[in-house]
This record gives sequence, C-alpha cells and structure tokens, in this order.
Amino acid sequence: MNLKVALILFGIFCFSTIPIQVGARKAACHDPLFGNCFGILHNCPPGCPGQCEVDCRICKPYCACDKPGAVCQDPRFIGGDGIMFYFHGGKDKEFCLVSDFNVHINAHFIGKKGQKGRDFTWVQSIGILFGSHRLYIGAERVAKWRESVEHMRIKLDGKDVPLLVGEGQTWQSSEAGLTIQRQAETNKVRLRVEGLLEIVVRVVPITLEESRVHGYNVTEDDCFAHLELNFKFDSLSTMVNGVLGQTYKPNYQSRVKLSAAMPIMGGAHKFATSHLFATDCVVSNFGLKEKTLGGGEPLSFECGGGSGGKECSKYSIVLAMSHRAAAYLLLFVLCIACPTTQRISASQESISFNPSKPNKAL
Repeated sequence: MNLKVALILFGIFCFSTIPIQVGARKAACHDPLFGNCFGILHNCPPGCPGQCEVDCRICKPYCACDKPGAVCQDPRFIGGDGIMFYFHGGKDKEFCLVSDFNVHINAHFIGKKGQKGRDFTWVQSIGILFGSHRLYIGAERVAKWRESVEHMRIKLDGKDVPLLVGEGQTWQSSEAGLTIQRQAETNKVRLRVEGLLEIVVRVVPITLEESRVHGYNVTEDDCFAHLELNFKFDSLSTMVNGVLGQTYKPNYQSRVKLSAAMPIMGGAHKFATSHLFATDCVVSNFGLKEKTLGGGEPLSFECGGGSGGKECSKYSIVLAMSHRAAAYLLLFVLCIACPTTQRISASQESISFNPSKPNKAL
C-alpha cells in the first residue's frame, strides 16, 4: 500500500513539472498556396502566448511583434533595419508613420497620463493615402473586452467596408486595388494594396495583467482597445520617411540608444501632423513626383499630383534644391576636370586674370 502511494505521489510530482502552455492561443497558415501547411493549427510561442503568426514557408509560429515592420504595444516599433525602438508621440495626436511618393500613412495615438511624466500611448487608428484613395482602419472604444465581438472599423473613401464576420471572408475593391481578408473570426484582417503594401491588423485590449505590470492604471470604463500592425512594403523609394518609413532607407543609421532598456526615437515634431489624412508633417513626400537621372537615384521633385495637388512642405523644397544643387556641382566638377583639347606650349604667353587686361584666346 505504501508503495502504491509512493508511485502515485512520484507520478504527480513528475508530470506537474512538465511545462504546459496554459491559455496559449493557436495560429494557422492562411495561404492555400502552401498546401502542406494551410489550416494546420500551431501553439503560439512562450514569448507571445496571446498572439502569433505562422510562417507558411517553414510552417512554424512566430511572434508577430518581433518582425521588421511591426508596431505594437506602447508603441514599440521594429524598423526595416531590424532594430527595435519606442516612439511615444503624445495622446490624442497624429503622427506620420510612413511618407513616400505614392503612399502616406498616419497614426492617431490614444493614451493616458503616466506617473513618470510621459504619456502612455497606443495606436488607435491609421489613415492611409494612396492614389486618390483614403483608407481608414481603427479600433472602437470598448469598456469591457469581448473577443467574439467585432471592435474593428474599416472605411474606404469615407464608406464602411462591409466585411462579413468569419475567418477567411474576403472583400475587394478593383478600383482601389484593395483586398481585405479576415484572419480570425473577429478583430484581425490582412489588407493588401496591389503593388504597394500588405498589412496585418489586429485589435487588442490592455489587459488587467498588462495594466498591473506596466502601471497603466486602466479602469473598467475603457480598456484602451488599440491596433497591432505588421507592415510589408512592395516598393519604397530611397527618399521614404516617417517614424517607421525612415528605417527602410538603404543607408539609414538608427539614432536610438541601443544600450538603453527602452530605446526611444525622438524628433516627434518632425512627424507630427494636423489630422489623420493630412500630409503636412515636416518630412512628408506624398504628392511629390520623383525625377531620376542615370542610375535612377532621385535628383529633384515637382509639387502636385497625389490626391488633389498638395503643396510642398518646406523640408521637401529644401531637399529638392539640395539634390539639384548637388547635380549641378557634380557637372561643374567634371567640366573642370576635363583636359583641354589643345595643348598650350611652354613658350606661350601665360594667361593673366587681371580684369583690366583682357585674356588672349587660346
């Protein structure tokens, strides 16, 4: 009898030490082109038990917020260069995330005052300008979070997108080249603008545990539902800018202090904009026309185009002038360096640069 009791206790002890992902969510590949992986459920990794994606190519789950192009949490960015940084901005304000010649993305930040002198902020919505279109994606204000209820709102050119509830449901606009597909029953979609970009958007709340750990002091009247975003860009110019966009420049060097526990991107004044669909941030490039010479590097810009012919920002005008001046300087240096077509003999009279005495023709 004592032996049986001992074996039972031994079994309970051994199996209780096996790590189990309690409450871990599952994710699956949603691309039918990957038949060996499509639809197979995977447990999310320990680093992100509540939210993950599946890489269909290798059929493995990964933490979506740790991939380049991610914008999550109290905005935590992973730049195109793979470097992580925070950009807090300010609550109830808009900032330019990406600005290029043919696409412009702003974000509206919500938040509350923290005890350490700065705002706790999250991305509540984004406004995307491309061609003549305006795309809005936002999280609705929620007091008590329920996963089964849709808390995401999407609008194209001011009209609600009638996307049906249910994983796999798809909505398209051939005019805008836009496709939206649900990646879950509610609150998660994948958007693609053909030839421009792809975004996975999730609406998530601030949980009581997050509030306790980070000191957010979120109350029961508002769970601060916000967006978590994963961007992929098809083509960006070398002049792309914005909080996230600048990190995709070929020669970009991050200015954040990498040794800090929370590397912070400053310069909020450069990225601030007047409203969600404004292109008036200092670093805006949207609505400019790129000119190229030779190898395709941008040399100058023209105002106009885009959606309604936006005026050039001071920054863009100075940038255009600097590129044009650089081109002229290069041509001047090349001309000076060219050898003369005629030889000047040693016995020839030296050239005088006295303005009162005309030079002899060579």
